Amino acid sequence: MQDKQKLKLLVDDSLLILIMATLACCGLIYEYLLSHYSARILGSVETVIYAIIGIMIVSMGLGAFAAKKVKDAFQGFVVLELVVAFIGCSATLFIASIIGFSQTLPQLIADSYQLPMDMLPRGGMLAQFNWLSLQLPYIFAFVLGFLIGMEIPLIARIRETIYGHHLAHNAGTIYGADYIGAGIGAAIWVLFMLKIEISQAAALTATLNLVAGFVFLIRFKKYLRNIRWLLIGHTLLAVLVVAVFQYGGNWQKQMQNMLYLDKVVYQTQTPYQNLVFTERQLGGGLDPIFNFYINGRLQFSSLDEHIYHEFLVHPAMQSANKHDNILIIGGGDGLALREVLKWNPKAVTLVDLDPYLVKLFKAPEKALPAHLATKISKLTADSFNDARVTVINDDAFIAIDKLLQQKQVFDSIIIDLPDPSHPDLNKLYSVNFYYRLNHLLNTDGTMVVQSTSPFHAQNAFISIAKTVQAANFKQVEQYHQNVPSFGEWGWTVATKKGASVSERLAREKSISVSTVWITPKLIEGAFSFNKGFYDNKSQIKINYLGSNQLYQYHQRAWERETELSP
Repeated sequence: MQDKQKLKLLVDDSLLILIMATLACCGLIYEYLLSHYSARILGSVETVIYAIIGIMIVSMGLGAFAAKKVKDAFQGFVVLELVVAFIGCSATLFIASIIGFSQTLPQLIADSYQLPMDMLPRGGMLAQFNWLSLQLPYIFAFVLGFLIGMEIPLIARIRETIYGHHLAHNAGTIYGADYIGAGIGAAIWVLFMLKIEISQAAALTATLNLVAGFVFLIRFKKYLRNIRWLLIGHTLLAVLVVAVFQYGGNWQKQMQNMLYLDKVVYQTQTPYQNLVFTERQLGGGLDPIFNFYINGRLQFSSLDEHIYHEFLVHPAMQSANKHDNILIIGGGDGLALREVLKWNPKAVTLVDLDPYLVKLFKAPEKALPAHLATKISKLTADSFNDARVTVINDDAFIAIDKLLQQKQVFDSIIIDLPDPSHPDLNKLYSVNFYYRLNHLLNTDGTMVVQSTSPFHAQNAFISIAKTVQAANFKQVEQYHQNVPSFGEWGWTVATKKGASVSERLAREKSISVSTVWITPKLIEGAFSFNKGFYDNKSQIKINYLGSNQLYQYHQRAWERETELSP
């Protein structure tokens, strides 16, 4: 009899420890899921991720303190897991719906009262509602963290109740299971959850909470009250979880339609980033406009991408002495590559971190809706399938070392990276990075860098030029042009010796390849800036590796623009 009791106690205790590890796994996934999703919709990636994680950690501590107020640990635990599963499953959908609604509400009011587009109501209560909607990720992070924080104290009390006495090593056992479970959760997030839709990831995680609560309910039902209602709660929540898993992606897409203000026609999550295509129908027999977003930020619009890419590529290529061997860093959409191939190079090497992005633009017919795939193939001119193109899927910061070891030399280097909106991108705008590129560039070659907006992020723009110059480039200049989808945009161009790019281009009467937009006169004017633009240049700092200086300049500019936007 005593042996049976010991065995039962061992089974119960092992089950509790397993449940604790499972809940820790769920807790960490919720933490990553919410911070990842919030960063995507709020935009300020690094700040939002750290803020969400910090809020959840603090609120978990508060939840641990509050757990002592729960009189019945058994009953409280089952109810707690129901609530955690419900919030964890539905949080991202709720956030997306409220933010999307807040974005479209001014338009709905304007349509109801037949107001013109330039008189959209955005102040007063609407502004407050919009502000509140943007705080929802932080609110959910606090609530979810608070509830998760109650789990460990409740499990600890339950173990002591089962044993019937105080356990000397109770905390160590519980925390051991918690740490191991959290580690497993991190691995699941990186290896699996990042590759599926965010709503499916939330539903699967909530399922673990639900199963843990249900197993606990069945095993320890003698300690519980109102079991019938608890079972009904589990059943209803199971239906919700299945619905979110099955239809959450479509719901999310409909809410993203509101968030992006255009119809979302394709979205996917790669291990590196979230990719979204939107479509805007113009009517009147005009072609629709397709926009491409990475992590919620516009990368190009089919309406005017030719302006950006022609200004990125052709001034550098026209001013270079040769065009035989070209290096493109970034540019995984193949549009800069399209322009480079017009110069009939012998070889082009393109370095981009995300193989899924490149695959999407190389073979759009395999993933995209037919009408979108046709448009993308036309935009890229099938550039990735050119036999002269070699794609390297690697971190450019590491990949260029391999090119140096191979003693590669390039006639032009085109850098088409996203803005330095994340510390991981900041290193690709550093003196260290440009100095190594200097050694990859032919003596009479030209390097050009996408340099964000000289109007919206002036300090960041100037810092890029100073950083390139600090990397031992002799001639460094900047130019700009209005790209309607982006506003005023700019580039930095550099050479190692001889005349500057603007001087070289001044000698040319025409561009040597066919273009849609750019002309010699447009290029000439692009090198001129407004009065006083560089007056504070001496105060702008160079972006050294590890300083995050450029990231900070860009972040402050982004925050300022967000505050000023209606």
